[in-house]
Amino acid sequence: MADISTRKRIWGWYWFDWASQPYHTLILTFIFGPFFAAVATEFFMGQGLAEQAADAKAQSIWSWGLAAAGLIVGFGAPIMGALADTAGRVRPWVAFFGLLYVIGAGSLWWTQPDGSNMWAMILMFAIGFIGAEFALVFTNSQLPSLADQAEVGEISGSGFAFGYIGGLVALAIMLTLFVEQPNGKTLIGIAPGLGLLDADAREGTRIVGPFVALWFVVFMIPYALWVKDTPKQASKHSLSGAFAILGRTLRGLKHKKSLAAYLGSSMFYRDALNGLYGFGGVYASLVLNWSIVLIGVFGIISGLAAAGFSWLGGRVDKKRGPKPVIIGSVLVLMAVCFLIVNMTRESVFGIGLPEGSNIPDIIFFGCGMLIGGMGGTLQSASRSMMVRHVDPKAPTESFGLYGLSGRATAFMAPALIAWFTTMTGSARLGVSPLIGLFAIGLFLLFWVKPEGEQ
Repeated sequence: MADISTRKRIWGWYWFDWASQPYHTLILTFIFGPFFAAVATEFFMGQGLAEQAADAKAQSIWSWGLAAAGLIVGFGAPIMGALADTAGRVRPWVAFFGLLYVIGAGSLWWTQPDGSNMWAMILMFAIGFIGAEFALVFTNSQLPSLADQAEVGEISGSGFAFGYIGGLVALAIMLTLFVEQPNGKTLIGIAPGLGLLDADAREGTRIVGPFVALWFVVFMIPYALWVKDTPKQASKHSLSGAFAILGRTLRGLKHKKSLAAYLGSSMFYRDALNGLYGFGGVYASLVLNWSIVLIGVFGIISGLAAAGFSWLGGRVDKKRGPKPVIIGSVLVLMAVCFLIVNMTRESVFGIGLPEGSNIPDIIFFGCGMLIGGMGGTLQSASRSMMVRHVDPKAPTESFGLYGLSGRATAFMAPALIAWFTTMTGSARLGVSPLIGLFAIGLFLLFWVKPEGEQ
């Protein structure tokens, strides 16, 4: 077999981002998440709850589902990474977790609009989400082998930008051809699925699961063809070996203050970012009463900003390093959270608005651009910063720890949102804990060396 060029290998790696991003864009944030929230709200209102109480109940269920999935990903990622490092093989793990991705996403087709099986659908969503996150841990671990350290920031940013473009294309296809508006037509005025889907049964929206699953299978082909493993020699592939590597690395953190501080910092600010992604569309549905189509348009604008800022952030990262990019992104996202918490349909920061004012809609569109843009930039720079701290002898296990730092407390943001939502009875105030999580992450960055562990 002919050698695969470095350029092809990098592009194959980019295609993973293109293939996998729709799970987060379409299912987590802009289509299935808001659809599930609306279905759950209608279900609880049918049981006699007032609309605000039903909104809070729906958001709590979504929160606990994300929290449970986050726990599994957080504590499993470093173990899986260490296990892969004992053999140096990544592709079989990506294939296995990709299968979970496809099964979980595809099963969402059976979500009933009356909410009768919402708990089963939360389970299937979690299975797909776990698959997506674990697969990402393993592909991230391949980043150090693609180029030297001076180039990985730009490669990481370009990968995220390419992935967001993929998410945008998928979202645009869903909005124009499938997702039904209240009048039963799609955004361009045609019947869902060219008339093959039942708008009354919300089949145009529910098809998002199988669509995302098929998208992943098709666009993973370049990754499968161009990104190959280089197995280690004479290395025992065992669970005991994985735990030995993981234990040694965890004990070694006390001698790597910059890495320990960075893992702690990213644990909090990435948890807050995932909270924003998980609840942006839900917030728009429950607080601003947006339709799924309007939320999708919001997603396109957000995704365009994410792609542009991720690419730009990669350029800045190459010149200035990832740490200033991370700090700037976190500060902007904190300001966005503060604005969202202080905005309702009737007022902004306590200043009353005329009845029917579209000012909250305009503001939230702006927030969406910042969430997408700064969120993409933050993820890209974070991945680049981790490369500066990676042990070259065990990159997958190192990125497993990175996955742990991003997911060990992944239950925390959803759990805090669920608790605050229940305590305040408000889906809007429920997102306020994210500000504190961003602030803690920012504080811990003080001990992170810009050049990483050398």
